[in-house]
Amino acid sequence: MTKILIIDDEASIRRTLKEILEFEQYQVDVAEDGVKGVEAANKNTYDVIFCDIKMPQMDGIEVLETLKSNGVPSPVIMISGHGNIETAVDTIRKGAYDFIEKPLDLNRILVTIKNALDKTNLEEQTVVLKKKVKKLSKSSNIIGESKAINEIKEMISKVAESDARVLITGPNGSGKELVALQLHEQSNRKKSPFIEVNCAAIPSELIESELFGHEKGAFTSANKMRKGKFELADGGTLFLDEIGDMSASAQAKVLRALQENKIQRVGGEKDIKVNPRVIAATNKDLRKMIKEGKFREDLYHRLSVIVINVPSLNERIEDIPLLANYFIEKICKEHGMQPKSFDDKALKALQEVNWTGNIRELRNVVERLIILCDNVITADDVKTYVTK
Repeated sequence: MTKILIIDDEASIRRTLKEILEFEQYQVDVAEDGVKGVEAANKNTYDVIFCDIKMPQMDGIEVLETLKSNGVPSPVIMISGHGNIETAVDTIRKGAYDFIEKPLDLNRILVTIKNALDKTNLEEQTVVLKKKVKKLSKSSNIIGESKAINEIKEMISKVAESDARVLITGPNGSGKELVALQLHEQSNRKKSPFIEVNCAAIPSELIESELFGHEKGAFTSANKMRKGKFELADGGTLFLDEIGDMSASAQAKVLRALQENKIQRVGGEKDIKVNPRVIAATNKDLRKMIKEGKFREDLYHRLSVIVINVPSLNERIEDIPLLANYFIEKICKEHGMQPKSFDDKALKALQEVNWTGNIRELRNVVERLIILCDNVITADDVKTYVTK
């Protein structure tokens, strides 16, 4: 539930605001002066803070400056019965989210809270996504010099700068996400978000909310409006992983979004224009699913303007030495371990393994060998610790 803190020395203001906001299903705490307000904000996490400017002991400007210096992230809405343009500008300059004059207008209060929550929600998601993109981009180069991988690299260079939709096929763990990242990083949209949705990991009843967002009250736990991945990826790239696991209802709405470049949030009636580049991936045979009535043919054709097939690791064993050496160096650095290496016979032994889990399995095996073996990993180590 959304938590709000009211800091005001006037009991009538505290009482009135608290009643109004609790009626709107917000959880509300109050503080009768600036000192107690700062104490409450330091002890608890609030989604929004209302703070009066004229108060004894510590006025609202001091409260605002203290909260900001303490790293309190909550948006602070300043309220005052003695406001003017200079005061409003000063509070905004010092970090306030907004300024509202007394007497307080109910609609203005509720709209300001909604906007503040939207801004906070978007900022939090942006931070998480930027961290993820930064982390992924460090390892997003496609490792390999096999014919199949070189053909994929060439295809990426040809289509990355276009807005053509791409369908990436291939078995689990083969590196489909890296192909999607390379398409994004080599495109004109590379400075905009790369948003990923794993359609298989989200329950069917929640996938539409995840993709298109929802309005407050759209369902039982929808305590506030939330933007979906289509909106967050506007101007960037939306990666729909495991698209073959998407429900029929969600398929229909995705098709509409691709056809019309607009969506509706769950529980909403307003059309919202969006312009993400959509890249999809699957480990399933979508053409077979179409014949079985499990996947929409019209959606398939919308998604598959370009098709890139990523081969299994068993189909590109000449890349295994490169991948193994890449992983051993990367993992040792990540864990601050002494560098280790494979001898030539160990690398050849790795090429003889049946890699049912593909690159993901290879990485796990390399980590296991780093932990269990001496500085130089041998063919005997591979035979001992790797299941064929």
